[in-house]
Amino acid sequence: MALLEARGVTKVFGGLVAVSQVDLSIEERMIASLIGPNGAGKTTFFNCLTGLYKPDEGDIIFDGRSIVGLRPDQIAALGIARTYQNIRLFGSMTAIENILVGQHVRLRSTPLGAILQTPFTRREEQRAEKRARELLAFVGLTGKGDMLAKNLPYGDQRLLEVARALASDPKLLLLDEPAAGMNPRETEAMMHLIHRLRNELGITILLIEHDMKVVMSISDRVTVLDYGKKIAEGRPEEVRNDPRVIEAYLGPGIFAEAHL
Repeated sequence: MALLEARGVTKVFGGLVAVSQVDLSIEERMIASLIGPNGAGKTTFFNCLTGLYKPDEGDIIFDGRSIVGLRPDQIAALGIARTYQNIRLFGSMTAIENILVGQHVRLRSTPLGAILQTPFTRREEQRAEKRARELLAFVGLTGKGDMLAKNLPYGDQRLLEVARALASDPKLLLLDEPAAGMNPRETEAMMHLIHRLRNELGITILLIEHDMKVVMSISDRVTVLDYGKKIAEGRPEEVRNDPRVIEAYLGPGIFAEAHL
């Protein structure tokens, strides 16, 4: 059964068609990738999925219901979380505090309860901090919870972003260039983490990524956009050999390197 289905999604800015009639179906527990040249419409499509943009045409079905027109917080509460191409951590907050922010859609305490520190609020805060430390350990940041986010190495900041996204207990995780700027060791660690998200937590993954080694190594299915339109879709080996993809993307060399 498809967890996410986009049907004819179109987004226009003025006279620019950023996304044009895109169809996409992602099964539960799938790792899917969305690739294409810069400006192909990938991040715009992500923004439509998360409610930052409302599609001008088409529908988006998540877990059996349409989410078009819902606010980002409502979509997050249904079970969609994301990371961003550019790191968006709260630099002057600790790693733990960043993850606690990510849990807000699941917490039930009221502002009054927080002020009065009711027993329910205290218990919920304790559970939230315990969960935050568990997530830090899961992504490999044990012992770094009290460090300011801005003082963490770049690769650790990327991992912290994933941990914060996990704090909302998503069914679907959207990763926008998770390996961007990483060295080979960090990239391997991120690939391993993505597999664990699916295999151990049962989370469905949709990622945007320019590193073709990452895409071809971990994806069950790859969708290719060019100028806002879907030009190819299939298993990694099918997409790698598609003449339309080779022509539209960066040439055959990029896929040859990914095959090494």
